[in-house]
Amino acid sequence: MNPGGSFGEKVVESRPSVADYTTVPTKSESNATTKTKKSDVSFVGKRGIRSNNGVYQLLECSICTNFMYPPIHQCPNGHTLCSNCKNRVVNSCPTCRHDLGNIRCLALEKVAESLEFPCKYRNIGCLDISPYYNKLKHEQNCRFRPYNCPYAGSECSVTGDIPTLVAHLKDDHMVDMHDGCTFNHQYVKSNPHEAENPTWMLTVFNCFGRKFCLHFEAFHLGMAPVYMVFLRFMGDVNEAKRFSYCLEAGTDGRKLIWQGIPRSIRDSHRKVRDSLDGLIIQRNLALYFSGGNRRKLRLRITGRIWKRE
Repeated sequence: MNPGGSFGEKVVESRPSVADYTTVPTKSESNATTKTKKSDVSFVGKRGIRSNNGVYQLLECSICTNFMYPPIHQCPNGHTLCSNCKNRVVNSCPTCRHDLGNIRCLALEKVAESLEFPCKYRNIGCLDISPYYNKLKHEQNCRFRPYNCPYAGSECSVTGDIPTLVAHLKDDHMVDMHDGCTFNHQYVKSNPHEAENPTWMLTVFNCFGRKFCLHFEAFHLGMAPVYMVFLRFMGDVNEAKRFSYCLEAGTDGRKLIWQGIPRSIRDSHRKVRDSLDGLIIQRNLALYFSGGNRRKLRLRITGRIWKRE
């Protein structure tokens, strides 16, 4: 059982795969990648001329020290800052205290347009060089961008590639690992009326040669205690869209069925949960499905993962 929950037991029955296939900027990311240092940066102009750190410093906001993107603002004395910081300084230049006004530094914007910049993940394998204004978009979709740990039970800051995270989930979070594209879980909770704090469980499945995270949650939706089950794909968004899954809960001929597309772990666990993108069961109905005297949760969830055409 994973830490953080109060479930009394968990029974897992994994069946073989239905087919045998083989296929493939956050705060925590900075822990797994080397930050861009000023001394490491060299811009490359469209004519192949490398600039020195002087250009780097011109494009660095004097307040937040991040790179500036249009609109780049300046005060009448020529001190520049990014648009986000301009909104925070209440129209007063932080360098000379002169009124900022609404002056655009068009010359600096033009200089930036002519430059190219290496990906910040170059130290872990990316060799791409992007136009300055496309740098952020490239890094957001870079295949070398590390993934965040998908475990929901703690503020885990571990990042890495998929094999690294799978080993981390197994060794550090004691997550159950199973092979197969079908599953049959029974979630048991001795006192389901204790739902003041969220509880969670996580299982990782190896299916079609890829890894999937099955989440089971207990939390309050408004004032109503609910249980939610959903699947996440350990890979990028476009790859996740190649798969579908279904979930089923019920008893005595009554069923709740959910079918969807697994969300990539690029989306945070909280984002997926708060979007309600999964099978949601109110506590009273979950207890009805559990049978008996309805005082103990014994909820069986079955499901299947398949490749989309």
